[in-house]
Amino acid sequence: MFFDYVKIKVRAGRGGDGCISFRREAHVPKGGPDGGDGGFGGNVVVVADESLRDLARYRGRAEFTADDGRPGEGNRRHGASGDDRLLIVPPGTQVTSTDGVLTAELNESGASVVVARGGTGGRGNKQFATSTQQAPRFSEGGLPGEEREIELRLRLLADAGLVGLPNAGKSSLLDRMTAAAPKIADYPFTTLEPVLGTLDLDDRQLVLVDIPGLIEGAHEGAGLGHEFLAHVERCRLLVHVLDLAPLDGSDPVENFETVERELAEHDQRLALLPRIVALSKADLVTPETAATALAEWRERLGDRVLGVMLTSSATREGLDELRDAIFKKMPADEKPAWSAETPDHEAPQVEHIVYRPADKAGFAVEQVEQGVFRVSGRGIELLLARFDVQNAEALRHVEQRLRQIGVIRELERKGFESGDEIEIAGERFELEI
Repeated sequence: MFFDYVKIKVRAGRGGDGCISFRREAHVPKGGPDGGDGGFGGNVVVVADESLRDLARYRGRAEFTADDGRPGEGNRRHGASGDDRLLIVPPGTQVTSTDGVLTAELNESGASVVVARGGTGGRGNKQFATSTQQAPRFSEGGLPGEEREIELRLRLLADAGLVGLPNAGKSSLLDRMTAAAPKIADYPFTTLEPVLGTLDLDDRQLVLVDIPGLIEGAHEGAGLGHEFLAHVERCRLLVHVLDLAPLDGSDPVENFETVERELAEHDQRLALLPRIVALSKADLVTPETAATALAEWRERLGDRVLGVMLTSSATREGLDELRDAIFKKMPADEKPAWSAETPDHEAPQVEHIVYRPADKAGFAVEQVEQGVFRVSGRGIELLLARFDVQNAEALRHVEQRLRQIGVIRELERKGFESGDEIEIAGERFELEI
């Protein structure tokens, strides 16, 4: 089974708490605070690896977490940072947060993106020692790591794609032209997932993909097309495989237009991709019929395509010519021809990206009831999360930081008086100023 989409929840590690410790050793004249800092929480990192084929390893697994940082210890010993959690994906994977904040495409092996950053570790009491506060009895707590849902979507990285109706002969062409071994049978939908193969010519190599057969309405979910049409988006050239002798007696002209229409309905930009038309199963008609069909199709399509040729997987007729045409007509660009004109189509291609949260600066103050004022703002909430306000020394430190930030001034402007309560992140406490 081929899996090209999963939605998972990721959680980075929590930072380790800072340590409250004092140096007490015999024959040591000077002691004092010596609590170490907590370690950083581990990140969750998505990494592309060419050894993987699809996203099956994430199917049925809902959550992935990184390790927490270790707490600090006495004697200024800092806690170890938590190990990162690596999520290995095949190249061509698109990573998107469900809130739309982060989007990246990992198109090369080794490319990576940090999707959840670990929490920072808390500072030990040694860090808070000053000339006027020589024995602080408080420390910082570590912050929780980021937590979010992300979507992983695989878009196969192929140079050329074989498209056509079910049973048009795509799998047979791929089997004869490459070392791939797709399932081949005389009934429709024998290909249930995209199959990749490589074409070699001199010192060049291209990747060819067999896209499961399209039917009318594929762009709306009919058949298998809706699930796999997206894999055509990465191709730089299409080979439209058209059956000269369809078993159901259908009209090849209507069959051709059906596939072209479904490609355009899925994404109009696919209509801009260069394409070659391969008239398949030429061995099932007479040479005269094949020659007539070739001439008619070349006249009918004209400049719409790069070329039209007869092929037969059974006799290998035209296969070398088709291979040569693919190499000759393949655009030199590394991206589809339309990507330069529509840069918003693809997510940024990256070697390494780190997710950066929104700016933590800024706060708001409002009076919620008599004698109670609410202070909101990400930076303020993180400040409170680090300290135990039940600890008198920690509370004084928080008050000092609020004064430096300008929160106290804004509270007084809103009518705050000493002894009133303030509420931050749902926690209330009295503040004497």
